[in-house]
Amino acid sequence: MHIMDEQTSVRIDRWLWAARFYRTRSLAKSAVAGGKVHVDDQRVKPAKELRTGQIVRINKDGVLYTVVVQTLSEQRGSATIAQTLYEETADSIEQRQAAISERRMSRAGLHIPTQRPDKRDRRARNQLRDLDHHWSDETQH
Repeated sequence: MHIMDEQTSVRIDRWLWAARFYRTRSLAKSAVAGGKVHVDDQRVKPAKELRTGQIVRINKDGVLYTVVVQTLSEQRGSATIAQTLYEETADSIEQRQAAISERRMSRAGLHIPTQRPDKRDRRARNQLRDLDHHWSDETQH
């Protein structure tokens, strides 16, 4: 993999492809053109020149990545080398993990309540709990 000097810059679409955020350059280019990628909180075009130290926000499939550019490269290499091109912020990792667990819960039919249960909900829960206790007592005898 060819890693470029610190003084030079590289197109954002090429860097995203080299860093393995997108499978092809055309997908990276479409994402940038579609407003899914921001550099230093600014919407950019695919030809935007990227430099080390810049903050890149990537919205990929509903998952938000916030990374700091560590190294520039125009060539795609192995995944381990690609991970050296950037450093994901701790806040981004935390938010991504929370989003992943929330999606898993929703797929399982669970959801995080937006408010405390009201009187009716509490009564329904208590009835279910009583039924569960009653059922488990009967199966043990």
